[in-house]
Amino acid sequence: MKKYANVDAFLASTTRWHDESAQLRATLLACGLGEAIKWGKPCYTHDGANIAILQPMKNFLSLMFFKGALLEGPAGVLQEQGANSRSARRVCFTSVAQVAELDSTVRDLVRKAIAVERAGSKVPGPPALVLVEELRKRLAEDPALEAAFERLTPGRQREYNLYISGAKQAKTRTARVEQHVDRILAGKGFRDR
Repeated sequence: MKKYANVDAFLASTTRWHDESAQLRATLLACGLGEAIKWGKPCYTHDGANIAILQPMKNFLSLMFFKGALLEGPAGVLQEQGANSRSARRVCFTSVAQVAELDSTVRDLVRKAIAVERAGSKVPGPPALVLVEELRKRLAEDPALEAAFERLTPGRQREYNLYISGAKQAKTRTARVEQHVDRILAGKGFRDR
């Protein structure tokens, strides 16, 4: 991944969604937000709190609000990033005309996001993790594995559970548990190397 010293360098290097990004940047800066490159992308902040980040995707440009779940916008504008996202919501753009059309909506969402930060509002924590049966049984059979699983961060536990539960057949779920026993015992997450 390229490292960018500032947003100007990031925008200068982009060809996809360049004009849309530049127009959104102008709107976000006009709202009084600061900017920096974080996670390799233009991130917009207020009083040190992350408010939104530009995410160029293949088919659209996303303006992702970090605490978007706490924001209310016009129906259909704020979208979940995926079935398992809890806090972030995004506005997707596919043209400069669409950026212009949603300018006042973006400004309103930024005002609301700043208010959420000022109020110290927090996105509710995740619901209690309900382990898929095959994982639950395997952990109950092996106290060392259970202890290692409990030492994993909640996000790592959730990733394993999502991956294992994603299989349609019980034998595949069981095989997925067995496939990752050594990694869990080593304290590694699903994506760790």
